[in-house]
Amino acid sequence: MRIKAEQLHQQLHSQLAPFYTIFGNEPLLVIETADLIRKFARQQGFSEHEIFTVDQHFRWSDILYAGGNLSLFGDRKIIDIRIPSGKPGREGSKTIESYCLKLPQDTVTLITLPKMDKQSQSTKWFKVIEHTGVMVPIYPVTRAQLPAWIKQRLGLQQQTVDSNSLQFIADNVEGNLLAAHHEIQKFALLYPQGSLTFEQVKNAILDVARYDVYQLSEAMAASDPNRYIRILRGLQGEGTAPPLILAALAEQIRQLIFLRKGLDRGIPPAQILKSARIWGDRQKTAISAARRIPAGRLLQGLIHAAKIDRINKGAIKGNTADIWHELLQLGLNIISRQSIVSNNQR
Repeated sequence: MRIKAEQLHQQLHSQLAPFYTIFGNEPLLVIETADLIRKFARQQGFSEHEIFTVDQHFRWSDILYAGGNLSLFGDRKIIDIRIPSGKPGREGSKTIESYCLKLPQDTVTLITLPKMDKQSQSTKWFKVIEHTGVMVPIYPVTRAQLPAWIKQRLGLQQQTVDSNSLQFIADNVEGNLLAAHHEIQKFALLYPQGSLTFEQVKNAILDVARYDVYQLSEAMAASDPNRYIRILRGLQGEGTAPPLILAALAEQIRQLIFLRKGLDRGIPPAQILKSARIWGDRQKTAISAARRIPAGRLLQGLIHAAKIDRINKGAIKGNTADIWHELLQLGLNIISRQSIVSNNQR
């Protein structure tokens, strides 16, 4: 059966199941959920712990052997199966199905998977594990949900902040829950319980703000100039290599051109997205951008990217300041019909 992550604590206290499955692409929440299951199992006397990480060289027979191999000391154990690819293959699928038909005694089995699409969730082996035990899907925390999530986490350590501070934290961690988690833990170390001021929050956050090149390309596709400028400045401040940034932006532009051409030919969006290998939450933003941004502007963006690449390689005249300005101009030209930052502001 499936339950929500917030229901897991109650389920564990009600009855520890012999089989659990966790799937999702939010590392912090997946780790915390698995830790909760393992912790509770250890409290119930499952002291032995065997971990199996599935890769191309994995021997599936090891799992069957572990399930049938009783501990010499009579200890109950946790069998922890991690499948990073989410694809066990033919042999693995059959092994999982066989394992579930006859679960080993005195054992709690935990399977951890990445985000699973609808096709993967419709496979026989996945349906078998869903009906064998408790399944906990982990859903990402959206940008809109992040301030409330941060507020709840701060509350667990008896700290509060105002709405402006919550939004400031959310903006600076850029949707990265691990980064948000680290910041929240840092508040507990730096400040006492109670209400935190905006100045306290700002001083703690700005010391270790982190940005990501792919979040920069997402801001460009979402036509969010303020976010684009903020992330680019953060990347510059961290000393991120301009060629890495350029590669991410150029790839985003190429994907949008591919989507735009497909839409213009009347191809269904789902088919184009699959061909472009764009999955999950990125699909809505990508299709919206492809419909909104003219093909000519996207092609000009690729030409601009090629110019920046030549500056990077020294093929045409330009210095480091020129490169950062051009990266700023590239994104803003894609976002709006006219550049937001003129050459006179260099």
